[in-house]
Amino acid sequence: MNENNKLYHELMKAAIDARGRSYSPYSGFSVGAALLTKSGRIFTGANIENSGYTATVCAERIAFFRALSEGEREFSAIAIAGGAKEEPDSGVAPCGVCRQVMSEFCDGNFKIILLDGGLTVLTLGELLPMRFDRSNLIKK
Repeated sequence: MNENNKLYHELMKAAIDARGRSYSPYSGFSVGAALLTKSGRIFTGANIENSGYTATVCAERIAFFRALSEGEREFSAIAIAGGAKEEPDSGVAPCGVCRQVMSEFCDGNFKIILLDGGLTVLTLGELLPMRFDRSNLIKK
């Protein structure tokens, strides 16, 4: 197992552990995320639902916001584990809003790790091509 693969498995384990802290009484769809910063820190998040569904926040955004509130601004990878069953479903990818948040702070090479029998590693560029980011707003 190469060094990245070992790290990705460690991240996925942290995402699965975080999933256990999900508050999802309405959908029963629990998600955990583990975000790796370029400085080597790991921040986790679990989805938190609300009876007013629009107030619900995804695990990925919670992990990002925790890291950002601690001063981190550079990120390497995120692992995501989720589903409605006791064991995480395979291939649960981040929603569009989470992809947009990732786009604010990460380049197209940012790694997104999903369970899919083993681990599937995709880039943000693959999941969100032609994304809208700060380069669209800065006048040149």
